[in-house]
Amino acid sequence: MKYNLRRLKTALLVLGTVVVTLVSSAFVDDYFEVSKNLDIFSTLYREVNMYYVDSTDPGKLMRKGIDSMLENLDPYTNYIPESDIEDYRFMTTGQYGGIGALIRQHGDYIQISDPYEGYPAQLADLRAGDVILEIDGRSAKGKKTDEVSRALKGSPNTDVKLLIRREGEENPILKTITRKEIKVKSVPYASRIGDNIGYIRLSSFTENASGEVGDALKRLKQEGELKGVILDLRGNPGGLLNEAVNISNLFVERGQEIVSTRGKIREMDKSYKAQNNPLDPQLPVAVLVNSGSASASEIVSGSLQDLDRAVVVGQRTFGKGLVQTTRPLSYNAQLKITTAKYYIPSGRCIQALDYSHRNEDGSVGKIADSLTHEFKTKAGRTVRDGGGILPDLIAESDKLSNIAQSLLSKNLIFDYATRYRRNHPDIPAARDFRLGDADFADFEAFLKDKDYDYSTRSEKTLEELRKIADEEAYLTAVKTEYEALKAKLSHDKQNDLRKNKAEILELLQEEIASRYYYQVGRIEAALQHDPQLNEASNLLRDATRYSGILKGTIRAEAK
Repeated sequence: MKYNLRRLKTALLVLGTVVVTLVSSAFVDDYFEVSKNLDIFSTLYREVNMYYVDSTDPGKLMRKGIDSMLENLDPYTNYIPESDIEDYRFMTTGQYGGIGALIRQHGDYIQISDPYEGYPAQLADLRAGDVILEIDGRSAKGKKTDEVSRALKGSPNTDVKLLIRREGEENPILKTITRKEIKVKSVPYASRIGDNIGYIRLSSFTENASGEVGDALKRLKQEGELKGVILDLRGNPGGLLNEAVNISNLFVERGQEIVSTRGKIREMDKSYKAQNNPLDPQLPVAVLVNSGSASASEIVSGSLQDLDRAVVVGQRTFGKGLVQTTRPLSYNAQLKITTAKYYIPSGRCIQALDYSHRNEDGSVGKIADSLTHEFKTKAGRTVRDGGGILPDLIAESDKLSNIAQSLLSKNLIFDYATRYRRNHPDIPAARDFRLGDADFADFEAFLKDKDYDYSTRSEKTLEELRKIADEEAYLTAVKTEYEALKAKLSHDKQNDLRKNKAEILELLQEEIASRYYYQVGRIEAALQHDPQLNEASNLLRDATRYSGILKGTIRAEAK
């Protein structure tokens, strides 16, 4: 017996030595490869800077090298130099020092596109459509949005002088604006839809997003009985993980796991559970999502789906299930690096693309439906992985017509709203504001000397066919038929404009409402013609259907 025990100890010692040797060997090999390649890179970098025929910018050259290296990994692993730290802080906190306005390119200049209500730009009567000519006496001509953005930002209580050009004004206007600490709300809008359905728009997961959602829900409940609440995560790109956990916790019991992370390093394997008592564990919930809902949005919608706590309505989400953490670098720079993947309560991973297995051309493909796996919700409903969250109730959004896309891309909707604001001192409340036939006729007149031509899909396909026929020497033989077909397919812009009148009026109403009532006005105007919102609202009013979908006894189909 002693002999066997001695043999066992010897075997374990030998096995342990082998394991340690293998691990140490792998570590030494990795360390050697890292050291060798760093040495090669530093000597190459020095030689290029010393001997290249033209002068080089060492900082730019190194930044290009770093960015190209990290692009090989995934889109979310990024180098953040000290100069960009302020922008990164805004992404996580929603706070920055500035004037409080969105800007956009407008020819050679930058123009204001959306001032935030209650902040310096709006309080100084800076309006959407105003073109920035000078900043603190220096010309803004030829500047890009990032350059102007940096110039507008600064320490709170400092002044910035803007010389602007406003449509309808003969002379430029000088504005002196005092910068303030800007905190962009995570919940820009919350209200009742009808008498008894609450609606909360969550645009980001910055610091205290869960507090804003909780406060909005409390206020809606205080206004009267609710049959349900709609949490709108459409277009929400995500943000802080703890805020996603805390928002889910508003509806699920304390102690319930919301999400877990798993990475290469064991320290990245974590389980995130609800830490507090829920605000309302019984209130029916519908979560609106689309292809722009990502990361933290997918944690909330996916966890509530897996726990059978909410019906998810809309389109499949983006599929971003990669966890990023920041690591400090020298000279106050940081590295944002992917360290793990998200897994929601059923055990499925949110991530859609596998960046570790690229195609020969460097592209990354999505997982085929045939390769996805089945998982079960808490109540036993079948859900699948394969990337993103597939809604329980598919509700497609209306696709914009070609002419509407052209009018938007060429800023003609925006420019008309600027002119409308100048000619109309006030309008009714955003939810009641409607444009009529006379307004549409005025818009048509506004477009008369504007370029908004576009190619339909049929026209693009026909042009491609013409090129191929020409290359293969068939064009001469079919030229008559080609010209006849081209004439038939040629679109009539005026006819297209009138055919899509209702859609164009809706877009105009949203943009014009934002000129008077800012972000809240834009949202309220858009909600008046929102088929996905109507689908979610009708579902919450039908308790039998809502409950049946969560139990799996009723097939979820849009009505």
